[in-house]
Amino acid sequence: MSTHSAVSVMGSATAAQRINRSLTAAAEKRALEWMASRAPRWVTSDQLTILGLAAQIAAGGCYALARFNHFWLIGACLCLALNWLGDSMDGTLARVRNQQRPRYGFYVDHIVDILGSVALMSGMALSGLVHPQIAITMLIAFLVLSAESYLATHALGRFEMSQGIFGPTEIRILLIIGNLALLRSPYSHLFGHTWLLFDVGGLLATIGMAAMALVTAARHTAELYRQEPLP
Repeated sequence: MSTHSAVSVMGSATAAQRINRSLTAAAEKRALEWMASRAPRWVTSDQLTILGLAAQIAAGGCYALARFNHFWLIGACLCLALNWLGDSMDGTLARVRNQQRPRYGFYVDHIVDILGSVALMSGMALSGLVHPQIAITMLIAFLVLSAESYLATHALGRFEMSQGIFGPTEIRILLIIGNLALLRSPYSHLFGHTWLLFDVGGLLATIGMAAMALVTAARHTAELYRQEPLP
């Protein structure tokens, strides 16, 4: 979801431009820099990365346990908050301390993102609060969108951390809001039918991510075509 620092492009020393236009980007950046500048010296970027991964795996476990008791959703909310702290602050801490490792940070953070997302969606699939098929399609859409972002970072030299006004932090906030709504009722009533609330949210998320992947892939393909015209 975030990186220790921007990735080197095409093996050169030129760092990719980081772009984040999400709703919370400006406030989040100020908060992270404030926390990073005051973090104890024994706290490291690698420790924060591990915290982010462990919290995301734990969130998946909380979702799975929510099948038996919905109050585990509160645990999922807390884990998502810890995931934000670890995943978002690892890169900021490295930059504040001038300890950037561009290729290492980019690779490790995104491997962690993939593993954490699989754990989170697996927990959702086991929760009984969303049909497994919806959870799987959400995961596939997320991985496709992530792959497009990684390829664009390498090919275009810029890392787009958000899609429009939505970034990782906004997704976590929506999940936390959804969790709290589930404590009231796991169902939603639309068009005269009763649906699982997370089925509705998951389907909308899947459609949104698939559309973003297609639009950005088309835009980046056109941009690269213009940059590299045929002789």
